[in-house]
Amino acid sequence: MATGSLTGCQTVADAATAKGCEGTESRVEELKSYGVLGSRPQGTVVPKGFEELDAGCWEDSGEAWVYAERTYVFPGDRTEVTRHYRVAAQRDGWKLSPDSRQSPKEEQTASLCFTLGKGDDATVLDVYFLTEEILDAEERKTGPEFSSGAGYRVAVTSTADGSANSCSD
Repeated sequence: MATGSLTGCQTVADAATAKGCEGTESRVEELKSYGVLGSRPQGTVVPKGFEELDAGCWEDSGEAWVYAERTYVFPGDRTEVTRHYRVAAQRDGWKLSPDSRQSPKEEQTASLCFTLGKGDDATVLDVYFLTEEILDAEERKTGPEFSSGAGYRVAVTSTADGSANSCSD
């Protein structure tokens, strides 16, 4: 019999077999090693309070996720950011998701999502522009850099258990 408390909609079977974030340290280290996290367009700055690579594991609704991400501010046009990551990610073997490819403009400044493929259907790369709402939800204070450019994040995520993952709609 499983002991402990259940949360949310978790079943007894799920609670008994779920590993959560336990033992994910090596997977987090693997995500931190992706070169695209350090790639950035010329002129990009690392804003105050975001100097460190943020990485770890979190559980949401019973499913555990590992992540590594960097936050940057670019003082120029957002299309430069989009263009840079389309090239940098594809150069490193990432494949642009069909939803990102179907954008009406090649230089779209919305979010980009890439999958890795090569037998790894669990890892996803997201590049997205930050909004005030995102930063408020994270309870992060923004430095003066955010008022002089476009804040954005480069994030590599994966399911902790290695199950299939894809770019969300």
